[in-house]
Amino acid sequence: MPRHLSFVVSVLFALAALLGASVFTVDQRQYAIIFQLGEIKEVISEPGIAFKWPLIQNVRLFDKRVLTLDSVEPERFLTAEKKPVLVDSFVKWRIHDVRQYYISVNGDEMLARTRLTQTVNSGLREEFGRRTVHDVVSGARDSIMTEVQKKADADMRAIGVEIIDVRLKRVDLPPEVSESVYSRMETERKRVANELRSQGAAEAEKIRANADRQSEIIIAEAYRDAQKIKGEGDARAASIYGKAFGANPEFYAFYRSLEAYRGSFKSKSDVLVLEPNSEFFKYLKNSGRGK
Repeated sequence: MPRHLSFVVSVLFALAALLGASVFTVDQRQYAIIFQLGEIKEVISEPGIAFKWPLIQNVRLFDKRVLTLDSVEPERFLTAEKKPVLVDSFVKWRIHDVRQYYISVNGDEMLARTRLTQTVNSGLREEFGRRTVHDVVSGARDSIMTEVQKKADADMRAIGVEIIDVRLKRVDLPPEVSESVYSRMETERKRVANELRSQGAAEAEKIRANADRQSEIIIAEAYRDAQKIKGEGDARAASIYGKAFGANPEFYAFYRSLEAYRGSFKSKSDVLVLEPNSEFFKYLKNSGRGK
């Protein structure tokens, strides 16, 4: 091969190598920072093909996607009542200002995660310290997450990080506290149950006494009405008897004597001592006489 042809090939290879070292691609999920002699020369946030000077410039790529910081173990916080709770949470974050991110943490994601963990835990500790156990377990979880997200976002903007969301996955009581809490809950439930039973028994007695009083009133009124009706009936019967017997006094006397005879001689063992000419035997002695 002629010498000049070898030189041309060598130059072409060198140019191709320089071109390969000068061209790089930025993915849509990435930021790119071009450094020149260790200093930030340019920040590329749009995807596509970019160029750099070989040898004197180098490129570092940073993730643009939303990242998740999930706690490995639940953190222990104290409530306003000085009671410990175990909190399991996670954070959604992303790089907002890649230049500031590199200046603040040297582009080290682990260092950024450490600082983010400290900031979020500090916010959670402050929010839990202002609320009771009931609030943090059920009543105020949404407001806690919102406040912590706002405060952590404001703090982390200083290092070029945006906090998108802070979520509480679980808030539990430590085992040593759970037993005492459950015991108090059981005692309280028993107290409420006994109170309800006492109220029910008192109400039942009240209803029963009222029912007995109403029953006595109804019976008394019924007896009164019955006696009134009976008295009216007896009076009417006496009136009828009086009118009937008044029409024939002799028949009335005879009828009454028969009633007396029937009552006196009802039993064979009865003994009646009277004089033979007593007025009592008037109709017995005269039973065969007259018409």
